[in-house]
Amino acid sequence: MARGKCEQLTRHTQRSPERETLPTAADLEANRPLLSKTSTLHEVAEVQSHSQHKVNEIQGRRRWPWSSWTFQLSGWVVSDAILGLSDGLTVPFALTAGLTALGDTRVVILGGIAELIAGAISMGLGGYVGAKSEVESFNATARSCSQLMLHEPETARDLVREYFEQFGLSAKDTTRVVDHIRASAPMFKEFLMQNHFQAAKPETNRPYLSALTLALSYFVGGFIPLIPYFVVARDDVLAGLWWSIGLMALVLLIFGYVKTGVVRGWTGRDNYRACTAGAGQMLIVGIIAAGAAVCLVRFINAE
Repeated sequence: MARGKCEQLTRHTQRSPERETLPTAADLEANRPLLSKTSTLHEVAEVQSHSQHKVNEIQGRRRWPWSSWTFQLSGWVVSDAILGLSDGLTVPFALTAGLTALGDTRVVILGGIAELIAGAISMGLGGYVGAKSEVESFNATARSCSQLMLHEPETARDLVREYFEQFGLSAKDTTRVVDHIRASAPMFKEFLMQNHFQAAKPETNRPYLSALTLALSYFVGGFIPLIPYFVVARDDVLAGLWWSIGLMALVLLIFGYVKTGVVRGWTGRDNYRACTAGAGQMLIVGIIAAGAAVCLVRFINAE
């Protein structure tokens, strides 16, 4: 009897660890929120991955060959182009409008082309000389900076110190920064050129590119008012004038709007108003210039 109880107790002890390793109903109930959250996260991740795959597939279908092209113009190139077009759209237009008082489209065309060639050459030379002067001015400033570093090193050091003291750095930090900059002569010179002399290094090819940009933009802008005179009859100069006025009114409005948008931006109520005002201003300037030229030529021809 005692032996049977001992065997039952032994079997119970051997099976007891096995029952403890199995999860009970209470354990499953307690871990159910965790399991549901895990499954939910996996489902969300799968949905997001599927959605991103669809988006990439749609974008891949809508991608154009030129979408990966990158093209950016320098600010001074845009400035030269705007300047050349502004002069080209006003001065030749005023001249051709004034020449219509002579009553011959051939005279208008020859006078307009002569003015275009002379004006384009003048604008190009002006742009070249101006850009060349900037390069020479930068070189002169660079020589002055080198002389300052060579003959007055303490003065140059004080300039760097004064620059960093305005940011509230301590004397110890300022001295550390100044010593670090002075350790490299190119760095020291570049710092003085940018922060003390306020001189930015111009590009070496700027004089030639500036001359070409100004000349071409002036010629293109000035050739537009001449186009109608090539179409109308030689003795019908008045029709050419009206067509030229209509064409130039449209071009001046578009150019004034685009010019302001390039400088200010395209979006926003303020930019819309500024672009509209720029278009109207450009049109008014063209009307005043053309009207003054016509009145002047008629007055001279009447005498």
